[in-house]
Amino acid sequence: MPAHHNLPQAKAGTGSAATPSARNESTGFSDPVEAIKFYMAEQGLSRRDLIPMIGSRSKVSEVLSGTRPLTMPMARALHQYLGIPAEDLLKEPASPAGTSDGEIDWQRFPLTRMAKMGWIDSRSDLKANAESIVRDLMKRAGCSEATATLYRKTDRNRATAKTDPYALQAWCWQVLASARQQGLPVPYRPIDSPDELMRRVARFSPAADGPRQAVACLAELGIAVVTLPHLPRTHLDGAAMKSSEGSPVIGLTLRYDRLDNFWFVLLHELAHATRHLTEDSDQDFIDDLRLSPTSESEREADQWAQDALIPPDAWAASAVSERPSPMNTLALAHRIGVHPAIVAGRVRYETGNYRLLSQLVGTGEVSRLFRTELGTM
Repeated sequence: MPAHHNLPQAKAGTGSAATPSARNESTGFSDPVEAIKFYMAEQGLSRRDLIPMIGSRSKVSEVLSGTRPLTMPMARALHQYLGIPAEDLLKEPASPAGTSDGEIDWQRFPLTRMAKMGWIDSRSDLKANAESIVRDLMKRAGCSEATATLYRKTDRNRATAKTDPYALQAWCWQVLASARQQGLPVPYRPIDSPDELMRRVARFSPAADGPRQAVACLAELGIAVVTLPHLPRTHLDGAAMKSSEGSPVIGLTLRYDRLDNFWFVLLHELAHATRHLTEDSDQDFIDDLRLSPTSESEREADQWAQDALIPPDAWAASAVSERPSPMNTLALAHRIGVHPAIVAGRVRYETGNYRLLSQLVGTGEVSRLFRTELGTM
């Protein structure tokens, strides 16, 4: 049963009391989570304020994302201290993304491919045991109590409508499962200066094993980075998600085995991880970076990654933007302390000419550093 010490007080200016009187009648919410979020906004409360009523930060995150059902003690506490009508809290929760267990076709998960990649046990009766196999993956991902949901194409997911939601969801769960398995040396704490961290990570790029150094650096800050091959019909470069404990997890597919692509995707997802995956956010970011950004958060992540890799003033002052020669590319990379592949990739993107500087983008230089993690890629 959740402890009720240090119960929240409404923020100044909301006009709410510390423990508002419960309304007797339902206010028309179709889902307990919808009701909780409304009352949080009304009273100016954060997720942290719900911990005494729900039990822990991870439980709060799971309840608000719809992956953990409310218990009776939680419902009683929310009713008593936030004034949420009991009728709203006791309603059958709506499944996230409009998907319920009954609508999941468990056999549509790419089980054969998942088995080949070593994500699940290889067996002859995969289809017959599809539900138990996938639920085991969910459990390893930290979603053991979750109602199965599928990622859909939305503004928050930079994904094509051709994406197979079953394959995409399987990949995301495996990323989370791998992150839990590898563990982290320290718990995550919000980063005070994301810009400086991103510039620091970019400075690992000139080293021969720079990508591995960057991953190790982020692990020391409680940010897991998992390299995992994409599944067919996922059209995926990377993702930024939260673990069940609330720590950032970055997934990279390395589908384009080039150093320029690696560094941009890593910093794009790091921007999401350090700025957009806030304690009060339930949002995951699923990215096919060939597509134009579909939201302000995607535009921001693109810009922050670009500026961390090549400072705007350095790019503007360099001859490479006007004369994209190998010599000018190497000169700018040396001056700002990044791998030449990063500058070459920027030139190719800006000009739209992907035949330029192909000898400098580090083709084939990433997968060799992550052979163990990539397995059958």
